[in-house]
Amino acid sequence: MNIVLLDTLTFGDTSLEAFESLGNVTTYLTTTADEIAQRVTQADVIVTNKVVISDAVMESATKLKLICVAATGTNNIDHDAAARRGISVKNVAGYSTDAVVQHTFSMLFYLMGHSCYYDEYVKNGQWQKEAVFTHIGPSFSELRGKTWGIIGLGEIGRSVANIAKAFGAKVIYYSTSGKNENSEFEKTTLSRLIENSDIISIHAPLNASTENLISHSELLQMKDGAVLLNLGRGGIVDEDALSVIIDVKPIYVGLDVLVKEPMSIPHALLNVKHTERLYITPHIAWTSVEARERLIAATVENIKTFLESTVK
Repeated sequence: MNIVLLDTLTFGDTSLEAFESLGNVTTYLTTTADEIAQRVTQADVIVTNKVVISDAVMESATKLKLICVAATGTNNIDHDAAARRGISVKNVAGYSTDAVVQHTFSMLFYLMGHSCYYDEYVKNGQWQKEAVFTHIGPSFSELRGKTWGIIGLGEIGRSVANIAKAFGAKVIYYSTSGKNENSEFEKTTLSRLIENSDIISIHAPLNASTENLISHSELLQMKDGAVLLNLGRGGIVDEDALSVIIDVKPIYVGLDVLVKEPMSIPHALLNVKHTERLYITPHIAWTSVEARERLIAATVENIKTFLESTVK
């Protein structure tokens, strides 16, 4: 059994030793589009995180039986081609829920509490010049009593909702698919959610109905001082619109995902003048040590289960 891991740099320092008990393992830190076909010619199993596995790639991998996506989303796989060729596709769901929820609140409190300002205020020597022990700069509010609007009430969205409720926030939600129903929280329209929310967090997939869901009109609809957090997918928030609106309207935005990752240079968001209103992290919400360990363990288990089913 030849197992080829195409983009292990994604997993950081997480141990990959568990794969070695399953067969002959070949690992690559990264793989470009031009390198894929040659690297998988003898593969029985491909493990990919973001590398695209197209019909042409499958055609070159004549022994291929299983594609393991070390992630939840599988839009980098040509599913029709895999089905036509009898190749199984397995993914991993739920491994990063706790990490993404934690990062959601980390981003919120960084922006809501003006943490960057206060940290720099101390470190650049300004606090030492104060006449009293407390410096009151940009004001921050408590989460209790605020309205938190959630776009996408799946597993992550529900977890965020429950913690927000524990802080004393009122939770409302908008279902991007129209299918999610939750009697514990108020379901509303996108327009009402944007108008009424002090905090908005996005935990939805990118598809035809969510692309540029938050654009010029929606950003202008937001309350002054409101916080918008995108931990779903890049492309749900219109980046060009945001780069303009954030300088003319006092809103605060945290992004862990962008349309192109790593972000392209030049990029409109790097020209924002009110940088204190914008917080960008490099798609790290899912990357806690524990989440990466769960991801690898679940991927290994997917291969084991597949092998056991083929033996039977």
